[in-house]
Amino acid sequence: MMIKEFGGTVASIWDGLRPITKKMLVGALQASKTGPANLPTPKFSYDAHADWEVSRLLTALDEQSKTIEIRKDIAKLTEITRLANTCVLVLESQSASAEVFIQLATRAIKDNDYNRLDKLADHLTERYSSGEIAEVIRQTDMPQIRAIAYETLAMMPIPNLIPLLDDPLYAGIAAASLEQKAYEFDSDEARDILEQFDAEVEPRGD
Repeated sequence: MMIKEFGGTVASIWDGLRPITKKMLVGALQASKTGPANLPTPKFSYDAHADWEVSRLLTALDEQSKTIEIRKDIAKLTEITRLANTCVLVLESQSASAEVFIQLATRAIKDNDYNRLDKLADHLTERYSSGEIAEVIRQTDMPQIRAIAYETLAMMPIPNLIPLLDDPLYAGIAAASLEQKAYEFDSDEARDILEQFDAEVEPRGD
């Protein structure tokens, strides 16, 4: 089935993909025929622009799959779903972006796919920086996603959290994670850092 049959928006986004991104997705689609374990194909390069392109394509595919026209056409729906799943697998294995994590986690929650959500949480621990995890918390209102991100931050080494205290966007998030370390994990080091942080913040408030 041709991409143009998936609707104008999907076709337009596909046409706008860089050749290297198209090649990556086509290779991943071909690999999916022999089993999900082979995804994503490691021989293709991946960068921040590819991250944005694949994420944007996934959004368009998800929106198109909800239309009445596509829902009535099983063949098209199957092909759109296959391409969307390929985008998900590529993003899951390559992305370290807060926006993409929120996109994938929201998708998993809506599908009640908690096994996938658990795998995403593992990726958050393995691949994401403390700053990107804090950005996940800052950007989402979904309690499930915030809980996963906060839990991940609380499990990180304290030196990874300290730089966040100096960033106005993330200081409150870092302090909350240190508080969890201090009182749930009984960390004296986290408690000392929190006390110092609070002492520095109070004069600013005055």
